[in-house]
Amino acid sequence: MADIFLTNTLSRKKENFVPIKPGFVGIYSCGPTVYRNVHIGNLRTYIAADLLKRTLLYNGLKVSHVKNITDVGHMRTSGADEHYDPIINEALREGKLPLELAQHYTELYHEDEKKLRVISAEENPKATEHIPEMIGMIKILLDKGFAYEVEGTVYFDVKKFQDYGKLSGNTLDKMDKLLEAVRVSVETDKKDSADFALWKKADEDRAMSWDSPWGKGFPGWHIECSAMSTKYLGNHFDIHTGGEDLVFPHHEDEIAQSEAAFGEKFVNFWAHAGYLLVDDKKMARSVGNFYTLEDIEKKGFNPLAFRYLTLTTHYKSRLNFTWDSLEASQKTLNNLYREISGYGSEIKKTTCAKYEEPFIKAINDDLDLPKALVIVQDLISSDCSVECKLTTLLRFDEVLGLGFKEYVRVTIPSQVRKLVDEREKARNEKNFARSDELRAKIAELGFEVVDETDGPNLKKIIK
Repeated sequence: MADIFLTNTLSRKKENFVPIKPGFVGIYSCGPTVYRNVHIGNLRTYIAADLLKRTLLYNGLKVSHVKNITDVGHMRTSGADEHYDPIINEALREGKLPLELAQHYTELYHEDEKKLRVISAEENPKATEHIPEMIGMIKILLDKGFAYEVEGTVYFDVKKFQDYGKLSGNTLDKMDKLLEAVRVSVETDKKDSADFALWKKADEDRAMSWDSPWGKGFPGWHIECSAMSTKYLGNHFDIHTGGEDLVFPHHEDEIAQSEAAFGEKFVNFWAHAGYLLVDDKKMARSVGNFYTLEDIEKKGFNPLAFRYLTLTTHYKSRLNFTWDSLEASQKTLNNLYREISGYGSEIKKTTCAKYEEPFIKAINDDLDLPKALVIVQDLISSDCSVECKLTTLLRFDEVLGLGFKEYVRVTIPSQVRKLVDEREKARNEKNFARSDELRAKIAELGFEVVDETDGPNLKKIIK
């Protein structure tokens, strides 16, 4: 296996990735909260995790990927301890049961991933199906003195975990200064404003609640990921992914509760994708720039044009989405499909080493997909045989995930072939008016004639 380098949020530098278990990689990704369609910012993060997985597979590694489904209505803190409960609130608005709503949007989320050619995770655990694991982990934290109960609510005692802040930089001394005003202005039953809920006491009429040793309640936001990741990947695994917005507090709190509970390092590598902006602004419904994959499709774009757009910017950098940039990506992608459709269908066993080597070097250098796309264009412009180009591009697409194989030309319709022969005869007779007429008829059937030195070549017209 060639060396693979990844930027690790934990160390704040690029490191040589070495799996804990030779030949095997365990990855956990924070998945969607399923109370509405996921937006393109979420999808950008899931594509980044997919590129990581594909790169590891390309290097011959086996991967076990776990991506959770948050179908629990959590209360999350906002501002001066205000709370919202998205799944329950949206279910009430739509007149559905919370789990019914969650299942509906889970199915739509999986459809979006299929359209974007995101490889399905080996496990997609649902939070509601892992409440016992969460309760078990909370019991451990209570027994070890890292948590405390207040009238049915259980909190993690942040000051008991001395390494708090090692991922985000929000260390305990900084937290004291940040929360000083909050402690004065907000009444709370916590020992400290920095403490976070592991289990929340539920009101009697709450739609989503479970029995626990501390009474009727529901899990806090962070505990579900720790409980499910360690169940499927073990207490110490290779890589945890997510968007940069999850570094704090979500991932910081995951580390604290997991390492406090199990007494060992939780995750070796933390890989975070950058924000997606829209017209250089943060995406928000109130601003009117909140888009889903469905919005993209309604405007006539191929979902893979969005995937291609994400490849043009390094996954750790912020990506600015505009409709013009999406249109440019669609045109470039269509040109790739058009080229591939003209290469025939002969697939060789060997690739073009001249381009394979820099490609794998690029993807192994912290998933440098922008550089990989340049190599793709260099290959297409090269003097390599079309058979070699086709084989190499299909190999590259194991990482790119752009669906090249669908555009490999297997057969040409007999009607089109007949028109091509007629046109070639007209050209030889210098009857260019007839030649142009036949070219137009061929185009109506979905093919473009490209005159090359060794004769006419056909390429699919991609719109």
